[in-house]
Amino acid sequence: MSGPAGGGTATLLARIAPLPPVSSRAWLMVERNLMVYRRAWLIIVSGFFEPLFYLFSVGVGIGALVGHVTVAGHSIGYTTFVAPGLLASSAMNGAVYDSTNLFFKLHYAKLYDSILSTPVGAGDVAVGEITWAQLRGLGYSAAFLIVMLAMGLVDSWWAVFALPATAVIGFAFGAVGMAATSYMRSWQDFEFVQLAILPMFLFATTFYPLSTYPRTLQIVVECTPLYHGVELIRALTTGVGVGPGLLGHVAYLMIMGLAGLAVTSRRLERLLLR
Repeated sequence: MSGPAGGGTATLLARIAPLPPVSSRAWLMVERNLMVYRRAWLIIVSGFFEPLFYLFSVGVGIGALVGHVTVAGHSIGYTTFVAPGLLASSAMNGAVYDSTNLFFKLHYAKLYDSILSTPVGAGDVAVGEITWAQLRGLGYSAAFLIVMLAMGLVDSWWAVFALPATAVIGFAFGAVGMAATSYMRSWQDFEFVQLAILPMFLFATTFYPLSTYPRTLQIVVECTPLYHGVELIRALTTGVGVGPGLLGHVAYLMIMGLAGLAVTSRRLERLLLR
């Protein structure tokens, strides 16, 4: 799985980058994806612009009409309110969209059939693919956070933890997205991905404070994972609501990610090693 000539830069980057503690075999999957996308970087870059366009149109355009919103008793500008929601959504989209590539690799490219004939195991494949999806989401988040800083939309030093927080969001959605993809039977099933993501993007306090909804809907929104990601990022970038309660959001997302990872590993073992 080592890169041929021409893939040296990608291979070197994969090996010198600061890596989280996953197995070396799992990192071979990350290295493979890095080499595959080195000639398709425009596809990855294009994913950054969707939340950026939302920020300019909704945050800046509508923000000029809305003015300020009240969060936990504090008045903040609407653009400052919306930007962290879009940052969390960017981390979610990057992780989910890449994790759903599992379907093509599994059913059409038959990629994992050949990989599992090597010492790389199904668990390594799951961890490697989820890590790659997480890194992609982290790249979008880092670029978006730089835009927020340039536009003066970061009001707190707690924002230094925003990027690690987006990594947690990417892990949660990447793992669950890959687990869900392992159950898909056809391309039509991808409609369910949009059916899950779009309502969360629109209603999980991305554009409105939770207090806008009646209590019954508030409970529904509080159960969605993107809500916990948005509230976590918003607290860190605005400094409003920073406290031990943020650990609850982190715990929710970590449990979600670990559950997705466990399901993905078992599904890949069942599909590829039966």
